[in-house]
Amino acid sequence: MSSTAGQNLTRPDRVDPQVVKLGLILTVGALAVVFDTTIVSVALQILADELQVGVATIQWVTTGYVLALGMAVPLSTWALERFGGRRTWVFSLSLFLVASVGSALAWNAASLIVWRVVQGFGGGLLMPAMGTLMMQAAAGKALGRTVSIAMLPLTAGPILGPLVGGVILTHLSWRFMFWANVPLCAAGLVLALIFLPRQSSPLTWPRLDAVGFLLLAPAIAALLLGLTNAGRAGSFGQAGVVVPAAVGAALLVAFCIHALRRDQPLVDLRLLRHRSLASASAVLFFNAIAVYGPLLLIPIYYLEGRGETALSAGVILMPEAIGTALGLSAAGWLTDKLGARPAAVAATTLVTLATIPFVFVTAHTSGWLLALWLLLRGLGLGAVGVPAMAGAYQGLERSEIGHSTVVTRTLVQLGGALGTAVLAVILVRTTTIDGGDVVSAVNTAFGWSVGFGVAAVALAFWLPGRARPASGA
Repeated sequence: MSSTAGQNLTRPDRVDPQVVKLGLILTVGALAVVFDTTIVSVALQILADELQVGVATIQWVTTGYVLALGMAVPLSTWALERFGGRRTWVFSLSLFLVASVGSALAWNAASLIVWRVVQGFGGGLLMPAMGTLMMQAAAGKALGRTVSIAMLPLTAGPILGPLVGGVILTHLSWRFMFWANVPLCAAGLVLALIFLPRQSSPLTWPRLDAVGFLLLAPAIAALLLGLTNAGRAGSFGQAGVVVPAAVGAALLVAFCIHALRRDQPLVDLRLLRHRSLASASAVLFFNAIAVYGPLLLIPIYYLEGRGETALSAGVILMPEAIGTALGLSAAGWLTDKLGARPAAVAATTLVTLATIPFVFVTAHTSGWLLALWLLLRGLGLGAVGVPAMAGAYQGLERSEIGHSTVVTRTLVQLGGALGTAVLAVILVRTTTIDGGDVVSAVNTAFGWSVGFGVAAVALAFWLPGRARPASGA
């Protein structure tokens, strides 16, 4: 046994330097996906004006991306088993790079939407692949700090994306939103080709569960479409919401029945018998509702309630970005030292408490107070997903990690869409039906967000305690 292996066995709480190296390599490419998602969301009106189409059409630039991303996620486990981590990563990042160039060169709205769908498919394979490769490399050691490395792009993107988008839209053409992906993708590809190890082809190729994919992929897409339509329409009662949501729910039930009967399903739902994965999935779902909804509210408060520009609003959000970075760095260490349960309870409580002041903000609330609340909220945001995600992998075998990643990733995406839809509906109803102004509508929506946060705190007590030290890789 090598000295390095011996050290790892005697220091199960130590992050393997090879895992850190792998995380840095994968983060470069993953940042392109996450930044692209958040940057484009603030540019829809500019795209509509530049491409001379209506808002209903240009919204498919984001909707098509989100739907394709959701449909691709379930394929990631099979792709990693069939082609290996290096090939899957290089293919996915190359696809995202080509689609980014296509989006930057788009000649009309239709071509931009098509390229964005291709982008979404590449991103949908890329992000769960990163989580799976990181956790397999960790081999059960220092799960909290390993998750904090894997979550770096996911945490930084929603906070820094609006700032980068504000700079680009203020000083450059909208096409640079997509050109900005190219250097990140190119650097990520070079690093992957040089440093990711080659893997031999498996002796037996895993068969794709085609029936499962044809049930689960459209189920996710239909549910996301229904929630997206609800946010835009400001109502859950319209046909554009009810029909896709009902179809998605029916397909999801059918997939669950199919997966429980099949020996090698696309996503192994039997893993939910593990308390660690079941509790973490519930916590992550409600965390996503509580966290992603306010990401819609805070920019609206600054842009429409206080009259800030897109660029200045991005700068004002920097305290939250700083807090997020600090919270993320501390969360992994706390999770490994204290266990997933106490770390998750502390993080969800901090997010909830730091959200309460926004229930009472006015158009003239002190900017210094807002910065303090954003800093505290950022600390919680950076920490909130790490213990739950680390708990999801606790006690799983290497072959089960990919399935766990798909389950948690899908629930986070659906929870985020649900949280955004609910708060968007509240905003619309408060401003149109109840006759309130933007600030009062934001206050009401934040009140609901606090309620979701309380639910996340309660569920965090269900997470497992401190993991036992791993006995070996």
